[in-house]
Amino acid sequence: MRLSYHTYDIPKNIEIKGSIAIDTEAMGLNYTRDRLCVVQLCDANGNVHIVHFPDPKYDSPVLKSLLEDESRLKIFHFARFDVGIIYKYLNTETKNIYCTKIASRLSRTYTDSHSLRELCQVLLGVRISKQQQTSDWGSDILTSEQIDYAANDVLHLHNIKGELDKLLKREGRSIIAKKCFEAVVTRAILDVMGWDSVDIFAH
Repeated sequence: MRLSYHTYDIPKNIEIKGSIAIDTEAMGLNYTRDRLCVVQLCDANGNVHIVHFPDPKYDSPVLKSLLEDESRLKIFHFARFDVGIIYKYLNTETKNIYCTKIASRLSRTYTDSHSLRELCQVLLGVRISKQQQTSDWGSDILTSEQIDYAANDVLHLHNIKGELDKLLKREGRSIIAKKCFEAVVTRAILDVMGWDSVDIFAH
């Protein structure tokens, strides 16, 4: 793993190739209260970029361009939250999404365990720590433990996607998975608008 740390944006001279695994860290899980603090990215070669927002300044043209690039696949775990908080604070719609949680729920119907830690363990035989999950991501300076945690949350997503794609194909659910991924942005925007606890399709 090669790890790079940046504040507010990715430098223009850095080239990130291919599909990108993405995750976010925030002060909490409430869009209206908890600000975006970190966006972490990883390419298929294990090059990780941590973009830290020490304060709520989100002028990030390079990062936004990557997120909006329809030719680049963005791999998330629980894309609904990450895409929503990116939409709210970076004011951008993420294009071309893959969500490992959705893929797991559609293909691994024999279990109710679909966390990132579970997928790393079951599909890859890799144990990851979630100890820093509830730490203070709004701090001016991230600890080495926080940076390592953030990196691990994206480091394995490409390989997890590969394993889940096999299961989706085996169960004949690749097409419906793709349609679900395409709907993530709309669902996330509804969450940001305050419709997070409402099923608008209900009678």
